[in-house]
Amino acid sequence: MNYTLDGLCAFLKSSVSAFHAVKNLGDLLEGAGYAPLRESGSWKLQPGGRYYVTRNQSSLIAFSVPERGFAPAMIVAAHSDSPVFRVKQRAELDGQGKYTLLNTERYGGMIMSTWLDRPLSVAGRVVARTQCGLESRLVNVDRDLVLIPNLAIHMNREVNEKGGLNARTDMPPLFGDAPARGGFEAAVAEAAGVAPEQIAGSDLYLYNRMAPSVWGPEGCYLSAPRLDDLECAYAALCAFTEARAGAHMNLLCVFDNEEVGSGTRQGADSTFLQDVLARAAGALGAEGEEMRACLASSFMASADNAHALHPNHPEKSDPTNRPYMNEGVVVKFSANQKYTTDGVSNAAFCEICRRAGVPVQFFANRSDLAGGSTLGNISSAHVSIPAVDIGLAQLAMHSSYETAGTLDAQYMVRALTALYETELRAGDDGAFTLE
Repeated sequence: MNYTLDGLCAFLKSSVSAFHAVKNLGDLLEGAGYAPLRESGSWKLQPGGRYYVTRNQSSLIAFSVPERGFAPAMIVAAHSDSPVFRVKQRAELDGQGKYTLLNTERYGGMIMSTWLDRPLSVAGRVVARTQCGLESRLVNVDRDLVLIPNLAIHMNREVNEKGGLNARTDMPPLFGDAPARGGFEAAVAEAAGVAPEQIAGSDLYLYNRMAPSVWGPEGCYLSAPRLDDLECAYAALCAFTEARAGAHMNLLCVFDNEEVGSGTRQGADSTFLQDVLARAAGALGAEGEEMRACLASSFMASADNAHALHPNHPEKSDPTNRPYMNEGVVVKFSANQKYTTDGVSNAAFCEICRRAGVPVQFFANRSDLAGGSTLGNISSAHVSIPAVDIGLAQLAMHSSYETAGTLDAQYMVRALTALYETELRAGDDGAFTLE
């Protein structure tokens, strides 16, 4: 699947929840010849086969099997979730007898002010009672449904000096007037194609309705919801499906719940990757020492976006490790291992990029500022292989509308394609050959 900017924009627009992102990834993988597996079924794998499996409908792992069977793996990981507002059960709130509001809570560390005064909708999944039992259905109301209004400046004169917002009192979205009571569940049920009384459970989230926008001189910037981290997920998919087959396995992992610490059964801190590798090894007749030797010659790139230098706040960046949009893939470092990159994994990845002609830049937090964390160090605690944390430079991370450079996703596709096509062999501890 060749990368295009239009394809990225379409993917961002349609991936309105982690569930929809994984469904879209699965559809694209099937179009590229990857067969779906079920965790609850038996796996009959063939040399040269291509497969994918999902967990919780919100995480996905795809893999290709070389002709020789189970082999060392080149792995790329990204995440499907973004900071959003989750709609609580018993969602409707009375607003002074005149309004109908929705009861929501924060998921992840978003910039709350960016959710104000813009059209929002609701998407996720519902669990419906059917004649065959309980069935999960993805749902997207897909129209301007709610809005979170700002308080007028006349009633909040310090809004520009003290912009603090309270998730409970400031952020409940307005759904309608008093007669709208009872209408929210009906709208969700209609979008899911079921009757309201059939809904037995739900995982619903607000999402920003604004479409992706390419802007600036000669279209140098892309702004969109959920760039962190669907931009990397899409770039990784393009590289994964386009890379030439080699003597090793290639894996694409897209985990849910990174924004809340990954500590779920479908997160990077779960056994999902470990389970897939173990089951693939067993189905291909490689267990015990052979499997562990293969993993010792494996490598992971954890792809999650990075902070670009802010044009108005350069003082917030490290003086020498400050990436810029449209200037290449970012390698991320952290002394406390919030990012898993070390000297060996950095050298291996940068050599791959050098051979592919992909520009590389570096990120580290300013030494007196705490940063975030990502997938690499969490996942490698379960599957202990060398790993590098990389990303694409962006502004306004965790805003409901983020900004990146239009050149960088293509750089990432080229870098990850080269990684997937590289034969890596471990020698002495800390030594690799790359072919």
